Amino acid sequence: MTPISRRPVAGPGQHSPAHLLDLYAPGQLFSWPELQSMAADGVLTHLYQHGYTLPGAPSSPQLRARAAALAVPPAIRQRVVAGRMTAAWIYGCAREPDRLALLVDAKRRISSLRSTRGCTLHEVRLGPFDVVSLGGLMVSSPLRTALDVALHVDAERAVPALRQLLERPELDVRLRLLCLAVEATPRLPHKKAALEKLALASPAVTRGPIDIEDAVDPPDGAQDVAQVLGVAHLEGKL
Repeated sequence: MTPISRRPVAGPGQHSPAHLLDLYAPGQLFSWPELQSMAADGVLTHLYQHGYTLPGAPSSPQLRARAAALAVPPAIRQRVVAGRMTAAWIYGCAREPDRLALLVDAKRRISSLRSTRGCTLHEVRLGPFDVVSLGGLMVSSPLRTALDVALHVDAERAVPALRQLLERPELDVRLRLLCLAVEATPRLPHKKAALEKLALASPAVTRGPIDIEDAVDPPDGAQDVAQVLGVAHLEGKL
């Protein structure tokens, strides 16, 4: 069983030397079938694919990112970015994804990644503020995640995820900036649908037009938003 990180078990008023693992994965001590058996017996709880935790243990974006990282081959782990509904799940705003959605910067060579199994690869352009590091895995920022979900995910899954992304203050996804980013996205046919998803996700939109202070003036302002968010991207499934 491969330890990913350790969490001390503290007793009342003092720290215990004993430790429990935050995340369990197949390794030298236990195989994947053995971990599955322990999960069936209630000893462990399945988190994602090969990752398991103790029952009742608190989850976090860092822990979910570690579990997702187990499903990404180590050779490409630093070349891809978890995005879309995978990132929404990592932030605690969506259900566990069936397949990892991985973003690949268009500036990188992707020929060696085409054979990656269990993942859907999307070739995109990533801006300087689009990526954060969580649990040893690169993840699209909350704002970039919300933008991609609005533009590229069907409404049935996107609207609940967007609602969660907008409502969680620790993620700091601001509706005005998100709408500006959608408006600044050039040559994408899904712009109108994305705004409709945001209207369904946020009561502030359904009451009428958003009053945006210091609104940007095209073309310079929209271009700035697009460059910062990396939304003028080349989109393609691999």
